Amino acid sequence: MIDDVATDPSTSSDKSRTASPSRRARRVRMTGKERREQLLDIGRALFADKGFEGTSVEEIAARAGVSKPVVYEHFGGKEGLYAVVVDREMRQLLDMVTGALTAGHPRELLEQAAFALLDYIESYTDGFRILVRDSPVAQSTGTFASLISDIATQVEDILGLEFKARGFDPKLAPLYAQALVGMVALTGQWWLDVRKPKKAEVAAHLVNLCWHGLENLESKPRLIGHRKS
Repeated sequence: MIDDVATDPSTSSDKSRTASPSRRARRVRMTGKERREQLLDIGRALFADKGFEGTSVEEIAARAGVSKPVVYEHFGGKEGLYAVVVDREMRQLLDMVTGALTAGHPRELLEQAAFALLDYIESYTDGFRILVRDSPVAQSTGTFASLISDIATQVEDILGLEFKARGFDPKLAPLYAQALVGMVALTGQWWLDVRKPKKAEVAAHLVNLCWHGLENLESKPRLIGHRKS
């Protein structure tokens, strides 16, 4: 499939500006793959800026210089385009996190995980803004919560081994993995807007809290308040 897009008349010569409309609207042929990528880039930027509800098919099509049916032909509608954008961002973040976990020492693994998330926020800001918004459609995947769960699963095995080596119940590793990853993710969500302190300092403080919390972990934690259930 090949689509056409009109060139901008403002880039033409003075002579071409006075030519007939058919001559001014010379068209550049765009392959179906190129058009799809263009629509994904435009949709990604609009979803990050306005959210799913604030973005319309009309605006996506207008930015691309095509008619609405072209968007429907490629993605079946706004929901389909959004789903592809979210899937790409989730895979990008998961790949960055899992690819970063290479060190053998548990504390350095925590550092690598924290840096991976902060690196993603810094390099793929629009993508992260999309991921932290509520999902517009009823689904079990493609939400920030499901993303955190996926990343936490990558950490569970590491924590389970550490728990077992230190005499703790490895069955509790999923709980701690969710808590640790959630803490880093929510801090990253805050840092997305403030960007202070610097990334390395944020990572250091996150690891400081995580590591020293784990280091002094009680094998059987107790409640000190009146409420026991």
